[in-house]
Amino acid sequence: MAQMKLNIVTPEGSVYDDQAKMITVRTIDGDRGIMPHHEPLITGVDIGPIKIKEDSDELHLAASHGYMEVTPEEVTILVDTAEFADEIDVERAEEAKKRAEDRLNKGNDNINERRAEIALQKAINRLRVTKGRNFE
Repeated sequence: MAQMKLNIVTPEGSVYDDQAKMITVRTIDGDRGIMPHHEPLITGVDIGPIKIKEDSDELHLAASHGYMEVTPEEVTILVDTAEFADEIDVERAEEAKKRAEDRLNKGNDNINERRAEIALQKAINRLRVTKGRNFE
């Protein structure tokens, strides 16, 4: 099966730079599967999982907002954060989820509701990726 170059980059640097057979990404338009020779595309990436199919492995990442550029031979994903499932600290993600839920439930005028919602989405995404429940 054909492969394409995939580069996932955060402000800290490259997270993944290798060949892939298929990539599934949560975009602002919904989940998209990308295979080699895909038509050119530029789109926004939403908080969600990224699934990478290699020769015999399947890798899962939790990603935040960003952009994706697709050419027939290469995919570049630029996101604020991207973590492989086995690198996620589950306890920390649970604590972040609880903090975000508490902020939203208090209805305090001093909090930025949108920031709390984003924090909650990121925590839920990180937990889903660790449990293999990527695209629900």
